[in-house]
Amino acid sequence: MRIRRKKWARPELAVCPFFVGEPEEQIGKWSERFEKAQPLYLELGCGKGTFAAQLAYNNPDVNILALDIKSDMLGVARRNVTALFEKEGRAVDNLLLTAYNVEHLEKIISAQDKVQRIYINFCNPWPKPKHNKRRLTFPNKLMKYRELLPDGGEIRFKTDDLPLFEDSLEYFAQCGFDIVYKTNDLHNSGITDNILTEHEIMFSEQGIKINYLTAVKSVLGSDN
Repeated sequence: MRIRRKKWARPELAVCPFFVGEPEEQIGKWSERFEKAQPLYLELGCGKGTFAAQLAYNNPDVNILALDIKSDMLGVARRNVTALFEKEGRAVDNLLLTAYNVEHLEKIISAQDKVQRIYINFCNPWPKPKHNKRRLTFPNKLMKYRELLPDGGEIRFKTDDLPLFEDSLEYFAQCGFDIVYKTNDLHNSGITDNILTEHEIMFSEQGIKINYLTAVKSVLGSDN
């Protein structure tokens, strides 16, 4: 998603108590940055933060780390997170935002951080074959995610792009993940804990169905 430059974003993030400006310093010790030791969920490409905010609010017994490459986007996310929690009269105590490139995720998170679940919502489909390797579900990235997850850890993936979804099914299988649930029509699937993203609302209003899967790291994967 493109976003215009926001001069206020970086100054606001600099004084935000739930923004981490030096994520590389936290590798292996993210739990120390949260107020409570709880299971850690990771969202890759959190955009404007509405999903991460609602996820954190709905799950006070889980810590959420939401990552995006763009500080301008995270400035908007900070405002959205703050607005939701202030409206409900609750402090932001189980969510952290940070700016980083997913291509180098291994520099800021390790298996010691014990990530239990990863969310990937409406990432860029990169439809041209020469660009497929940039996909957040491409095998080279899935193998990095495997290293972060315990056996049985999961990835939840949503997209409006059917070719990306179908290719991703193959990617997950290649990388030692079991698809335990999949649907090409999420909103009519009966899933009750889905949190709508801004993209999801927009696509659904256009009559576009949402593809969704849950992939679990196999105990018998390639690194066992």
